[in-house]
Amino acid sequence: MMRYSFLIGIVFLMISCKKRVETQFSELALKETLVSIKGDTLQFNQVLKKYQGKKTLIDVWATWCGDCIKGMPKIVDLQKKYPNVNYLFISIDESLEDLQKGVKKYEVKGEHYLLPSKWEGDFSKFLDLSWIPRYLAIDEQGKILVFNEVDANAKEIQNALK
Repeated sequence: MMRYSFLIGIVFLMISCKKRVETQFSELALKETLVSIKGDTLQFNQVLKKYQGKKTLIDVWATWCGDCIKGMPKIVDLQKKYPNVNYLFISIDESLEDLQKGVKKYEVKGEHYLLPSKWEGDFSKFLDLSWIPRYLAIDEQGKILVFNEVDANAKEIQNALK
């Protein structure tokens, strides 16, 4: 009986540890304020509308994040392999100036936005953001194909961008 209870406990634990998967952004996440690298303020939904009709890879990162910087060559490889995909970078840097310096320093190609609310806002809460980099792949209609990935080389990302 004890062995049976133990096995049930293990199965329950495995099921509860499954990664959360979302296919649509929440209304609160869509209303999150972003600041473009030029200083313009927009809502996340306005940014997404710009990319409708094309696949988009979203990279949530920061210029101070070592893992994010290590992942940039993988992003460059994706940009070469999938040139028709939009590359959207959402930074949780402390300031727009930090983001601007980092984009220049690391020569990051794509559209760049600062997330002023950083870890605490509705966008980050929707993602359950606890680590960066974080990659999301979005299809032409705005459906989330890849929700919770920390490796730009993941097969799920490659498949979503094809």
